[in-house]
Amino acid sequence: MLTQKTIDIVKSTAPVIATAGPAVTQHFYQRMFQHNPELKDVFNMSHQQGPDKNTPSSQQQALFNAICAYANNIDNLAVLLPAVEKIAQKHTSFLITADQYQIVGHHLLATIDELLAPGQEVLDAWEEAYGVLANVFINREQEIYQASDDKIGGWRGTREFVVTSKQPNSELITSFTFTPTDGDQVATYKPGQYLGIYINAQELANQEIRQYSLSSAPNSDHYRISVKREAQGTVSNYLHDKINVGDKIKLVAPAGDFFLNVNPQTPVTLISAGVGLTPMLAMLETLTQHQAVVNWLHATENGQQHAYKDHVKALANHHSHIAALTWYNAPTSDDRQAEDYDYQGLIELDEIAAQISDPEMHFYCCGPVGFMQFIAKQLIELGVTSDRIHYECFGPHKVL
Repeated sequence: MLTQKTIDIVKSTAPVIATAGPAVTQHFYQRMFQHNPELKDVFNMSHQQGPDKNTPSSQQQALFNAICAYANNIDNLAVLLPAVEKIAQKHTSFLITADQYQIVGHHLLATIDELLAPGQEVLDAWEEAYGVLANVFINREQEIYQASDDKIGGWRGTREFVVTSKQPNSELITSFTFTPTDGDQVATYKPGQYLGIYINAQELANQEIRQYSLSSAPNSDHYRISVKREAQGTVSNYLHDKINVGDKIKLVAPAGDFFLNVNPQTPVTLISAGVGLTPMLAMLETLTQHQAVVNWLHATENGQQHAYKDHVKALANHHSHIAALTWYNAPTSDDRQAEDYDYQGLIELDEIAAQISDPEMHFYCCGPVGFMQFIAKQLIELGVTSDRIHYECFGPHKVL
């Protein structure tokens, strides 16, 4: 429990740290990686590179936002619980430990001291505040680790799997199916959650850890992910170019705070763009036995980039409660409207307002931040309440 004195000091000094802005987080990461280079095997080093030397990277900006949010709400931590859950879930896929929280805290306090020299009383207050927040994360992450370990087919740490299928789904997206080498079952998961992948290879400077959404309904014997090849994607290119059927890979148990959570009578609309369809696929396959209407709305560039087209069409054709609509932003000469896609351009929800107007309908969305903001704005304008909008954005701790 924080003392009132600590709360007052942190809140009064938070604007000073906010003013220092990116300099604080840039110095923090440089300091930490200099003194604890082993953490380069934990952090996504691609997220440490900003567009230029004066602009913070995505990871640095995420840390800065988190510091400001914590300081400003230090006397009302309940406000932060959704963000805490999102980050704690992600941390378990990195296998974050209590000792690592101590390392991070040490370098954060040292950074504040070296850049701002606020005096011992302020440093003591921030140390106390950080300790409380760290314990919140440590305790929640321990619960997640234990819950995963207790599941049938569950485990803690990394587990070896073999690639049993590698299937191109479009010119950019390829699916990988993993089966455990120990022959045991795999832990179930909630449709929408992701899988942690650990890559250690001689051609990579560091161990690389990534999270990819599971792209099929839960089952007891394998996992499937569908990965988009990114132009500068260290791991996505490695998976596409180097990983093949028969190769072994280390995985961490499924996690994530974005997942399907509706009763059988609740109508559902799934909205995605590009590779954002991956968690939606897990949801759609799970909803094949749903008792209410299910809408699948997907946007992609053209037929060459349209992954799982035939699979989704088959599900809609075989299940009368499922309706699937697709938007192509720039159809090719080979793409046929009403056959390959339904609408050209961006998703305009007012065109199908009657189809999604049920006041009980819940909306699950995934895609790039700009797309998500575009969809959220339309949903709100159509009168959809925020408690019925559930989303996952690409990027470190992005929010709408």
